[in-house]
Amino acid sequence: MSAHGIDLGNPVTVAEAEPGTFMARINSAMAVLNKTIVVLCSVALIVASTILSYSVVARYFFNAATYWQDEAAVFLLVSGTFLSTAFVQSGRGHIGIEALNGYFSPRGDAIRIFVVDAVSLAFCCFFAWKSWTLFHEAWVDGQVSGSTWAPPLWIPYSTMALGMTLMALQIALQLVSAVVRGGK
Repeated sequence: MSAHGIDLGNPVTVAEAEPGTFMARINSAMAVLNKTIVVLCSVALIVASTILSYSVVARYFFNAATYWQDEAAVFLLVSGTFLSTAFVQSGRGHIGIEALNGYFSPRGDAIRIFVVDAVSLAFCCFFAWKSWTLFHEAWVDGQVSGSTWAPPLWIPYSTMALGMTLMALQIALQLVSAVVRGGK
């Protein structure tokens, strides 16, 4: 509990939120979305690995030109990385400055977590905004990569933008949950 009655400590999980409340429904929906996205990201990682393995085999054994495989794998890896960030944040797997954990009182640690979340939210909002800008420019201008395959750049920009937007939403939910939980 902080000085103003706001609990800034541990993140609220769906199980901790009061059942039936608006916050519980939002947390539940976000948890389902995160789990679905993680499954899709896992599939993307497997597909990227398969594509890269095929590329090595095709070049080595069949001397076949591979002009699309590396870029397709990069697009899949970028998508998997950015889209899974909200899931990782839901378990507090991102920035936490845990090395400082033992140096603070419980109140100080709660403030540290709140500040890290607030700064992370600001950064993620900015990153999401810039990613949506890149996506829009790539879509409107018809930008493509500089490779022979030349896939449209709106594809990786859209997954970057969506992933950072979802992460900002996840952090915002954690901040709001801390404030709501602290008021009770």
